[in-house]
Amino acid sequence: MREREVEKKLVQSVKRMGGICPKWVSPGLDGVPDRIVLLPGGRIGFVELKAPGKKMRPLQKKRNGKLEALGFLVFCIDRTEQIEEVLREIQRS
Repeated sequence: MREREVEKKLVQSVKRMGGICPKWVSPGLDGVPDRIVLLPGGRIGFVELKAPGKKMRPLQKKRNGKLEALGFLVFCIDRTEQIEEVLREIQRS
């Protein structure tokens, strides 16, 4: 399975929940998570997507750590089986 397939499943799952999942592109700030998950009720989380077994680069870890220090939920998903649990956690926040 490729990263693109994991990403597609995430976007579809968020849409089914009534949310949106835009791609995050931040010119001048490399290493930000791939997607912002916006769920009904003002719930937000950031998701870095990877192909199965792949790990985040050091800069990605640094950016995610900064977002977490600011109080945001940040996840790294490398398998489709992780998606539902991540979305439940964002929904509970």
